[in-house]
Parts: sequence; C-alpha cells; structure tokens
Amino acid sequence: MRPHPTTPPPFPDPRRPDPYPWPRPPACLPAALLDRPPQGARVAVAGLVILRQRPGTAKGVIFITLEDETGVVNVIVWRKLYEQFRRAVISGRMLRVTGRLQRENEVTHIIAERVEDISPMLDDLLRPGGPGDRMPAG
Repeated sequence: MRPHPTTPPPFPDPRRPDPYPWPRPPACLPAALLDRPPQGARVAVAGLVILRQRPGTAKGVIFITLEDETGVVNVIVWRKLYEQFRRAVISGRMLRVTGRLQRENEVTHIIAERVEDISPMLDDLLRPGGPGDRMPAG
C-alpha cells in the first residue's frame, strides 16, 4: 500500500534530497521525525551530547540528551549497557545511539542498545570547506 501523495513518507527517502543536510551518520533519524516510528521500533539517532546525568537514585542508569539540528533526543542507558559502552558514554562529544523507541506521557526516549562515539565527525564539520561551510544560514 502506498501512502497518500500528500502524506510524507514515514522515514526519510534515500532517493530524495535530505531535508536536513548535515553529514548525518547513515540510517540516523532526525529528532524531528521521532514521532513517526511506532512504540518499540528500533531506531538510530545521532547528535551532540548536551547533558549527561547519573542520579544517585537511578540505580546506575544514565540519562543522556543529544541535540541535532532539528531538536533534542532523550536517551536512557541501563547500567549493563553503560559498562559495555563506557568510553563512548563518558567521553563522546557526539554520539550515535541505536535502541528502542519508548513514549510515555508525550515524552519520547530511546532505550539504548548500542552507543557509538562519532566525535571525529565534528572535525569534518569544522574543517574549512567541509560540510559545515556548505550549510545554509539559519
């Protein structure tokens, strides 16, 4: 079944120009489109780490907030996964997170299954003549 012509596709179409033209890691969904996949869907997101929290009352759970050019993404990292991806979780400035989508009370979270440090992509963005120089002014 094909979507109605006026209905946007549920996920970015690789055959069309990316409406969010920064050098996004492959298969990552922009924060603005996280309302489209169903509850429990496996998704990948990427963004700058703007907040890391490890509350004493959270039993080892870490909360990370990522920001991309379209918004913010809340990520939950369980203790066991933190131990596996500790270096990326602690020191990554820019992360790619793959996990399950969870919605509660109109708040969307990604329950992390994999965390990758993609901070080297920042160097490409900041390089003169790199993708960051080609982005349209806001």
